[in-house]
Amino acid sequence: MSLERYRPGFHYSPARNWLNDPNGLVWFDGEYHLFYQYNPDGTDWGNMSWGHAVSPDLVSWVELPVAIPCTDSEHVFSGSVVVDHRNTSGFGVDGAPAMVAIYTAHDPASGRQAQALAVSHDRGRSWSRYAGNPVLDLRSPAFRDPKVSWYGPGGYWVMVVAQADQRIAQFYASDDLLNWRHLSDFGPAGATAGVWECPDLFPLPVEGEEDETAWVLVVSVGDGGVAGGSGVQYFVGDFDGTTFGLGKESLVVGDGADGVAAAMWLDFGADYYAAVSFGDTPDGERVLIGWMSNWAYAAVTPTKGFRGAMSFPRVHRLARVAGRLRLVQQPAPALETLRADFSHYGHLELNGGEHELQEHPDGEHLDICASFTPGTAKRFGIRLRGVEGEETEVGYDASDGSLYVDRTLSGQTDLHPEFPGVHRAPLTLHDGRVTFRLLVDVASVEVFGGIGESVITDQIFPNPGVRRVDLFAEDGTVYVEELCLISLNTASAWPHGFNLHDTGVPDSSPILRRSSPSGN
Repeated sequence: MSLERYRPGFHYSPARNWLNDPNGLVWFDGEYHLFYQYNPDGTDWGNMSWGHAVSPDLVSWVELPVAIPCTDSEHVFSGSVVVDHRNTSGFGVDGAPAMVAIYTAHDPASGRQAQALAVSHDRGRSWSRYAGNPVLDLRSPAFRDPKVSWYGPGGYWVMVVAQADQRIAQFYASDDLLNWRHLSDFGPAGATAGVWECPDLFPLPVEGEEDETAWVLVVSVGDGGVAGGSGVQYFVGDFDGTTFGLGKESLVVGDGADGVAAAMWLDFGADYYAAVSFGDTPDGERVLIGWMSNWAYAAVTPTKGFRGAMSFPRVHRLARVAGRLRLVQQPAPALETLRADFSHYGHLELNGGEHELQEHPDGEHLDICASFTPGTAKRFGIRLRGVEGEETEVGYDASDGSLYVDRTLSGQTDLHPEFPGVHRAPLTLHDGRVTFRLLVDVASVEVFGGIGESVITDQIFPNPGVRRVDLFAEDGTVYVEELCLISLNTASAWPHGFNLHDTGVPDSSPILRRSSPSGN
């Protein structure tokens, strides 16, 4: 098996070494910035630093040198980046705003975690730690992952940060990014079996309801996720600048059976964690990226030379589904720029068995859109066939009204006892039809059911061989209204290849002392 066998084609991964949580997502000066937890020295977790990549469109990424390296006394855990257009911090220079990173400084000797700043004046290419660090310190071993944004109605910055062991999201306010005052706490609530991490808070308009806006609080949980291991839940409510309150219409899935808490899940698959949103997007869209793995087995995935990849960026909206407010998500539209060969099928009735579509010339990189009218079949959908006996099944189960991904026969599944399995999401029929969109990459599937209210993200590790796409129906009939099978030209996702010559770690980071608020 080649070194790059499981290298994704259109999902971001580092040229080498370990990657986990996305950090510091922000749009600035024509670029999307993706920072992330990174080990510069190997493919296992450790030496946590901030890796860095940029993109003009969320599809074509260029990896840059390590942004904020760890030191012997400070590991650089998760956080966020803001562009201080108002120069509230005084870090601006010559009228140009500074990029300010707010991250968790972890002391490897004591385990203490506090919030710290670093500043960039060159579009994120180099960073200086703030001499007054830390800026928020509770002397806690589990106080991490600050997400900071500007709260316009109050004219101040708001931080949401996790008290991980207590399963609490705390809110703080600041006028200058340097001095923080406590506002309120939220939690425990929803899923609490695992630690809370990587919170995010943002408003979204409610589709179809004029002048209606709700606030969304996203929280990752380290264990007890809907598909086992880690996962991401969310809450819909209101934020008044001080307190987040849970809305009356919050929909929960799960009843506590099988160790799965009643919660609203952002993704029902096993491999979606630490999802956070970009700040200052040019079109105002709310775009999130998550780490496409699971803490239960992230350390043993069978990649070589690198370990870890991001989900494809997703645009999120708030809409009513079956009368309830739900986050709905779809792949960022820029994915369509990769589309190449196109096959279209429709008006096809299946009565049990399988219907082979084709041996696709690039069966590893696909964008599939499907619409079915259920008949008498108990289950129906798509099978991604591999070498003899291997398949990943993406389908609809009429017995319980669920969209599902079955990866029990997907290839290499023996890496961990929790890896093989069937992952399910409740799916509402729209106009009597089952619809979903399926993104297939070398080592992953992402399924967007309905209008995007039910999403499943799973890694798969098929063995080398020709991939085939089949339709199937079990024990009855189903009518295939439409199916589009589109291959993706992933060469344009990495237009310059990996910048292996410049992904090194700087020897040290300079220390920044604050200037006057005027930037002088």
